[in-house]
Amino acid sequence: MDIHIKRLAAKLAPACLALIVVANYAIADFSDEALQRAVDEAYAEFKDDQRGENADYIPILAEVPSDLFAVVIATRDGKLFTAGDIEYRFSIQSVSKPFTAALIMNQQSPEVIREKIGVEPTGMPFNSKLALAVYEQRSVNPLVNAGAIAAVSLVEANDEAQRWELIHRNIEGFAGSELAILDEVFESEYSSASSNRGIANILFNDNRLYADPEESLRVYTMQCSIGVNTRDLAVMGATLANGGENPITGERMLAAEDVPELLAIMATAGFYDESGEWMFSAGLPAKTGVGGGIVAVVPGKFAIAAFAPRLDEAGNSVRAMEAIRHISSALGVGVFGANSYD
Repeated sequence: MDIHIKRLAAKLAPACLALIVVANYAIADFSDEALQRAVDEAYAEFKDDQRGENADYIPILAEVPSDLFAVVIATRDGKLFTAGDIEYRFSIQSVSKPFTAALIMNQQSPEVIREKIGVEPTGMPFNSKLALAVYEQRSVNPLVNAGAIAAVSLVEANDEAQRWELIHRNIEGFAGSELAILDEVFESEYSSASSNRGIANILFNDNRLYADPEESLRVYTMQCSIGVNTRDLAVMGATLANGGENPITGERMLAAEDVPELLAIMATAGFYDESGEWMFSAGLPAKTGVGGGIVAVVPGKFAIAAFAPRLDEAGNSVRAMEAIRHISSALGVGVFGANSYD
């Protein structure tokens, strides 16, 4: 493609995407009142849901108060609609993974993700070592642990300090705020990281890791230990909904033409071995983490984030899932059409 045409297409992509989404959702009510009402209703509906248990394979996560719950919508023009414990800071965990994949896309290209990590869902748990044996690509996609450790190793950096700095600043840029590591989470997670250490070493042995295994593991664990609140997650998602530009700061975090590839990976692998069920019932590209956070993206419109520590057996927050599915259904924003979840 001629370079001038490609540049023009990149500039027009966010507007075209917005027009497509508006056409799809033309009869929906996206007024401020409707968005706040959807958040309030989802919070009220599920705030007393006691199903699930805190993650305990990372010991510190078992100590997070189980009744915390927050729901936030962030729009592509920077408006926020909130309910619940939106200021509480929890570890971002696997919700960080698509954003580091975005960093690689920025530094190199989406094609590098496909060639050096993979883009297929595993259909297995996020920390599965069986997947490493079954799939020739080993890491398979950047949203499971193996692929995420490989993604950290792919970040172009001169040393560990620079690798961490690039990843940290990238996630802060998506959130539009300063974010710090939760030291107790990092110490707890890194000291109990034997499974992930094994994954890193297997990848390195098969030439599917691109930096020192222990360095890659350590920086990956630091990435997962970043503290965020639900508002931060919503803004990160809204940046993708806004074609890669942060709606609060105006900083471009991902080229508009690369956003569809990232959202496609989130749609197919964002919920690990529950990704099919999630798309069936909610219809939104999303990413979940064992810290209790989830962010879902309505392309061209807004993002929905929710947080609650109790998880189901697959490692996904029960109340956060229910709240986002409720909002998706109530507003009719599933990317394939309105889901009839309720």
